[in-house]
Amino acid sequence: MRNPRLFSRLSLITMLCFGGLLATATGAILLQANSGGAAMVQSGNAFLSTLDDAAKSKALLAYDAAERTKWHFIPMPTRKGLVIRDMNPAQKAAALRLLRAALSESGYEKSRRIMSLEAVLLELEGPKSKGRRDPEKYYVTLFGEPSDTQPWGFSFEGHHMSLNFVVEGGKIVDSTPQFFASNPAEIKNDVSGPLKKGTRVLRDEEQLAFDLMASLQSSQREKAIFAAEAPAEISDAGEPQPTAPKLVGISYASLNGQQQEMLRSLVDVYIDSMTAEVAADRRQIIDNDGWNDVHFAWGGALKTGIGHYYRVQGKSFLIEFVNTQPDAAGNPANHIHCVWRDLTGDFNLPAK
Repeated sequence: MRNPRLFSRLSLITMLCFGGLLATATGAILLQANSGGAAMVQSGNAFLSTLDDAAKSKALLAYDAAERTKWHFIPMPTRKGLVIRDMNPAQKAAALRLLRAALSESGYEKSRRIMSLEAVLLELEGPKSKGRRDPEKYYVTLFGEPSDTQPWGFSFEGHHMSLNFVVEGGKIVDSTPQFFASNPAEIKNDVSGPLKKGTRVLRDEEQLAFDLMASLQSSQREKAIFAAEAPAEISDAGEPQPTAPKLVGISYASLNGQQQEMLRSLVDVYIDSMTAEVAADRRQIIDNDGWNDVHFAWGGALKTGIGHYYRVQGKSFLIEFVNTQPDAAGNPANHIHCVWRDLTGDFNLPAK
């Protein structure tokens, strides 16, 4: 049954995300291309300026606080930071300005749609899930006051999303763990709200990998598939630092030119959720390390509706994607988790 209060919150989130309340005093709209470290500093300080002492005590922690490296994407009663649903309209607008500054336009839209899926889950699961499923149950935390010189962090986290940043010298120097998820992976039921039947929030993350697998010749496919059954979950979920798994699968060097472009396009989907400056840095690092040693590995079924998994691994990065769980309506393998991790160290810290 439709929850009027929840959809009122969802409408506010939607309005915020499309810029209706994101105009500055001069009328400029936030949704612009010049997001990045400098914009995060400005937006972070603007957000803090909207908070009273009680709210600031939740939203602002020390840069070296233990909470900075604690992350997860499962439903929780509460988390670090200040929850959006406890903010007034000005604070919500400022919080979302900060999120928008940290992401590309496509990344911000993806985040908005993941938040909106909470209303879909509530509608599918019913009143028993009230309190767990809420598009405003996302938490904002700053670690250290935003500065052009000193390092500070930003976390935006809730069910099925954990985004973590470090800014230093006005530049985003770390943007991992970068976690997005989607339940349902494809909305198969008629539902209320802005997301409709057929919506696939993480479509490209899934479809481009299927397309790449379909392009492989049998000998290539034998190299790519490392497990007949998909792993149940991404590795090191919630761990402060990733562990580089054993290198398996097919190397970039073993793909033909068209397949190499397909693999690059898949990697770009993850990279392009971040700002242009972060995306450029990530691409440069991969170019410096060399694409030939990047491996694509597949586990599980080669069609939707049955558990499947892949990972893309280079010297400095790890992408993992898993779709094994049923969705809230019981449709099998219709629940995606995917992550980008920095094998040189998340949270701007050394790898373990």
